[in-house]
Amino acid sequence: MRTYHVKEIYYTLQGEGAQSGRSAVFCRFAGCNLWSGREEDRLRALCQFCDTDFVGSDGPGGGQFDDPASLAKAVRAAATHVNAGNTAGVPRWVVCTGGEPLLQLDPPLLDALHAEGLSVAVETNGTLPAPAGLDWICVSPKAGSEIVLRQGNELKIVVPQPGLDLDELQTWNFQHFFLQPMDGRDVRANTELAVQYCLANPVWRLSIQSHKLIGLP
Repeated sequence: MRTYHVKEIYYTLQGEGAQSGRSAVFCRFAGCNLWSGREEDRLRALCQFCDTDFVGSDGPGGGQFDDPASLAKAVRAAATHVNAGNTAGVPRWVVCTGGEPLLQLDPPLLDALHAEGLSVAVETNGTLPAPAGLDWICVSPKAGSEIVLRQGNELKIVVPQPGLDLDELQTWNFQHFFLQPMDGRDVRANTELAVQYCLANPVWRLSIQSHKLIGLP
């Protein structure tokens, strides 16, 4: 049985995309296949704009879990403790993210999360196949990577990314198509770019990182 390496587990509101504003437990897995997560490697990485710390297992709720059941219980507990035992009010939505969660999220863990009464969403770069039975799939491709996961619920493109053909991407099998301005010093220009593209191409919708605007993790 494998060991799961998790950077952090925490309860918050979803800040991006189609589920924005929804209460959720975030389970952030350590590790990624497009960047080591270390600044000294950023300029050599395929993905150079990541704004997330996914190195190690030292974040709130993080650690190494020796079996699927123990990790699933930790995810469930992250929401349960804030509801003072009111199980009717416990959120049932967990977002598996990273790094790249599909390096670790496997069928036994998915089954264990479902057994805890949780619906399971994943936010992935799309370079790895997804296990069957996920309740929500959000794919955020990175230019230059080989995308094998071309269907799901939500396609979220961080812009600008030269090398990604938005006309071709909107033919993929997704329910929702989002453009999200790249954060950083050019965020205002990137936001204007995304706004104008969405106005000219209504199949695309604007995704804003609202959690950052209101100070949530």
